Amino acid sequence: MNKRAPRNRTLTCTREEITKLSAQLLQLSRPSTVESLRDRVINQDFKSAQPFLPDSFVDLLILDPPYNLTKNFNGNVFRAQDAKAYSSWFDGILSLTIPLLRETATVYVCSDWQSSVLIYPILSKHLRVRNRITWEREKGRGAKANWKNNTEDVWFCTVGEEYTFNVDAVKLKRRVLAPYRRNDGKPKDWNETSAGKYRLTHPSNLWSDITVPFWSMPENTDHPTQKPEKLFAKLVLASSNPQDFVFDPFLGSGTAAVVAKKLQRHYCGVELNREYCCWSLKRIEKADVDPSIQGYHDGVFWERNSLRDQKTTKEEMPIEYAMELFDDRSS
Repeated sequence: MNKRAPRNRTLTCTREEITKLSAQLLQLSRPSTVESLRDRVINQDFKSAQPFLPDSFVDLLILDPPYNLTKNFNGNVFRAQDAKAYSSWFDGILSLTIPLLRETATVYVCSDWQSSVLIYPILSKHLRVRNRITWEREKGRGAKANWKNNTEDVWFCTVGEEYTFNVDAVKLKRRVLAPYRRNDGKPKDWNETSAGKYRLTHPSNLWSDITVPFWSMPENTDHPTQKPEKLFAKLVLASSNPQDFVFDPFLGSGTAAVVAKKLQRHYCGVELNREYCCWSLKRIEKADVDPSIQGYHDGVFWERNSLRDQKTTKEEMPIEYAMELFDDRSS
């Protein structure tokens, strides 16, 4: 392994840690109960684990499958397929999740622009598609003969007409650049604080406030497609309640489970790669000591770098904002 820079906080596991943490992992070979799955990580291929999962136990499904790209997941290579083959594969995966869902469950499915057009008809066949969220990946790769690709999608679906959506839990705190005042001189739809002028805005389906994990953030791992905690925190807060059950059949480095724990939800995740599972468990353990989520503070999501122009010092601001500010100015 290459030596990392002194400020690099990327989470890894030693061989000793992998041996120790592996003892906590589940592998299913007989029907399981909801209680036995609560707050556990399953080290297994989802297709082989699914027959042993109970019916109707999931309140929120976060599905982040491999996109239709050739990608090496720590030795497990997912290869790009033609459109028909990928659609068939995804249909098979989604069909396996349907029996696990409660009637009031919500489903979020991650995708890129190419796989989005393939999975939409399949989502429509099985679920009620409510919206498509597009979020900005500010570290997208450049291209000489095409537009830089730096967005991804999250499809918002429900099983039925009755579902959870906590809009007040996911409002975004934005800086007010041209504040209006009422005739009496008081702020109109905004508040003035010691850090500046802000207003809470209703969440839209275009998210430009997400920071992709980078080397100086403690949530960062070496997983090639890791999702930010802030991204999943919005999904969890909007579409579940405390003590609800969050399930992720492609857990990866554990973001869905970590966020669920930090926000007082129960979780279960399935992941084929053992080292990724151990990263998840290590992150989950750290959540007991530090339950903070970058960009989410005092029950509010903050616009990215929203404190950068304020007089607040790095020592006075919450650590997650300080890290954002540091990264933005040093890039």
